[in-house]
Amino acid sequence: MIGNPPKQLWFQKYLEFHCYDCGSDTGFSSRRRTFSERYLLPIFLLQPVRCAECFRRDYRLAFMPLKERLPEAIKKMPTPVTRSNRNVA
Repeated sequence: MIGNPPKQLWFQKYLEFHCYDCGSDTGFSSRRRTFSERYLLPIFLLQPVRCAECFRRDYRLAFMPLKERLPEAIKKMPTPVTRSNRNVA
């Protein structure tokens, strides 16, 4: 049986995002809300993150690669309404 060495598996979970709730591998940086998140988490090299699938919020190591949050303007843009050429009363 060929597998990864245990040290590689232990270290790999700190390099890749993996949601503990739904299992998704896509995470986004989350906004720092409180005093402790703004000033204490960086001391411990932690940052708030949010799962892209289930939106669970958690703390992960600061050097974990994540996607950036979408700007508020893009999130709130209305979707264009397509209209047909039919005249219906």
